[in-house]
Amino acid sequence: MAAFLIKKRSSLLFGVLLAFMAIILVGSAVWFFWPRIVEYVTPPEKPDHLTLSPARFSDLDGWQTDNMQPALIAFQRSCERILRRADDKDIGPDPRVGTVAQWRPACETALEINAQTVRSEDLRVFFQTAFKPWRAGNNNDPVGLFTGYYEPELRGSLTRHDQFQIPLYLKPDDMVDIDLGAFRTDLKGQKVVGRVTGKKVVPYYNRTDIEAGALADRGLELVWVDDAVDAFFLQIQGSGRVVLDDGNILKVGYAATNGQAYFAIGRELIKRGALTPKTVSLQTIRQWLHDNPDQADDVMNLNASYVFFRQLPGDPDAGPIGAQGVPLETERSLAVDRRFHAMGVPIWLETRDAMNADRKFHQLMIAQDTGGAIRGPVRGDIFFGPGEKAALHAGHMNRQGQTYLLLPAGISIDESPLNRQD
Repeated sequence: MAAFLIKKRSSLLFGVLLAFMAIILVGSAVWFFWPRIVEYVTPPEKPDHLTLSPARFSDLDGWQTDNMQPALIAFQRSCERILRRADDKDIGPDPRVGTVAQWRPACETALEINAQTVRSEDLRVFFQTAFKPWRAGNNNDPVGLFTGYYEPELRGSLTRHDQFQIPLYLKPDDMVDIDLGAFRTDLKGQKVVGRVTGKKVVPYYNRTDIEAGALADRGLELVWVDDAVDAFFLQIQGSGRVVLDDGNILKVGYAATNGQAYFAIGRELIKRGALTPKTVSLQTIRQWLHDNPDQADDVMNLNASYVFFRQLPGDPDAGPIGAQGVPLETERSLAVDRRFHAMGVPIWLETRDAMNADRKFHQLMIAQDTGGAIRGPVRGDIFFGPGEKAALHAGHMNRQGQTYLLLPAGISIDESPLNRQD
């Protein structure tokens, strides 16, 4: 009996030993081949791609109650720009969205409407008759991020003196834009910004270089302002008003960017523990920069992207001029990624209110602007207007949502799951 137990224990021990060796061998194989296994099982990340799925106006939550008069005013401005172009031109980068000729009937009808007297019901009928909704997706994923921006107001002077020491620069004349699509078809829509030095094109100066004086004494100063933090946030917003020391108003707008990657400095402040994901906002970031002047420059310079400005003509009381070249309409103008979207397209937006996540923000918007941080087919930046209230809403707007593009009713799009851009 004892011999049997010894034999049984020996067999059990031998089995355990074999299992242990097998685990070691398998583990070693996995360790050795892991990079190839990961490469095989991890699907490559899909590039951003705008997909359009057919929808009905009854799918648009809130469509029947939205007051569309401000959206019509914005759309009329866009139509004036669209109709200046030749009929055979695509209105944007995606030929599925149509040509000027296909948009002409809707635009001409819109321009005949008196926005001040039209009834809401009649305006709704116009959009429902002239357009068909298409749900936007990024590779069929309809959910995207929606943020906000506003028109800031700064204090400045046309000459450098006293507290006015921070320049807003005009676009430098040594910047070159290189269209990569001209060299390779798979790079269509991509570009780099640089400058020529010798026989080479190198990246343009980053924020650190420019703040250190790379552009000084070249006559590029458009205006001098009194606060570096305000100037930084003006670059993020893209346009604003400068109240000059003589009482006049100088409207400034986006002219160009240095082509460097945009970095959201709120991420750095969260990493440092200065802010949390729940407390980070335009207001809290601004306050931290003002409260920590010894660290502010280094933090702002983490955002290598730098924006150059131009003086905007027109009524100082009108909205800022967006990328389409028309004044923006408060809470009706939407900044989009121009790699995917055309300026002037009506977009039905469904997201949540900036100050109250329980409240819907469902209304008709018009694509009229863009921005360096607006990347992707389902990504938007809502223009909240001028003033402190607008700044408060813009600073807190960070919601998920979805969009529907309103395209002329006569446009037909391949309705397959990933309709191609032909």
